[in-house]
Amino acid sequence: MELLQPLHLPPYPFKISDQNGQLFIFDVIRKKNIVLTPEEWVRQHFVQYLIQHKKYPKSLIKIEGGHKLYGRPNRSDIIVFNTAGEKILLVECKAPSVSIDQKTFDQIARYNMVHKVNLLAVTNGLQHFYCSVDFNAGNYQFIEELPDYK
Repeated sequence: MELLQPLHLPPYPFKISDQNGQLFIFDVIRKKNIVLTPEEWVRQHFVQYLIQHKKYPKSLIKIEGGHKLYGRPNRSDIIVFNTAGEKILLVECKAPSVSIDQKTFDQIARYNMVHKVNLLAVTNGLQHFYCSVDFNAGNYQFIEELPDYK
């Protein structure tokens, strides 16, 4: 079952509840139960990975932040800020069944036209891609590992 399938991220002790046959997962960032979809499963794992393994402060993580692109509303899966309030990481999450392809990279690149973040991550829970963006040079490069929070 894709919903709770093991991912290529460490397992975490999530609070999962069943409400009338619908599964919910407790989101420590939004501090509420969220409908458990395959994409949410990946998002919650990645948030815990950022907090527990990469030491990003929970208080600096925002989930599903809204923004407008070409006048249309969009939502960014995960945005991380530094203590000065500047965006430092943009993460796009997909369900495990969704392959990471050019369309996914195009999507995060479009979102980053709004956010202008130097560090990007794309994940479906099974594959993770990290990218460092240099706006001055107008280029980007894939990096092996997501840096720890500094």
